[in-house]
Amino acid sequence: MLVTVALGGCITVNAPEKPIVIELNVNIRQEVIYRLAEDAGNTIEDNADIF
Repeated sequence: MLVTVALGGCITVNAPEKPIVIELNVNIRQEVIYRLAEDAGNTIEDNADIF
């Protein structure tokens, strides 16, 4: 306990000078195209007489 009290004032936490940058390169193009293709297929099936 004596060691904890002695070291209590020695611990400091400083923020970094530069901001932390997290780059998330997520490719959502494939999912969007898949959903559009599925919706288009459903529309064509539902309205076959128009196409």
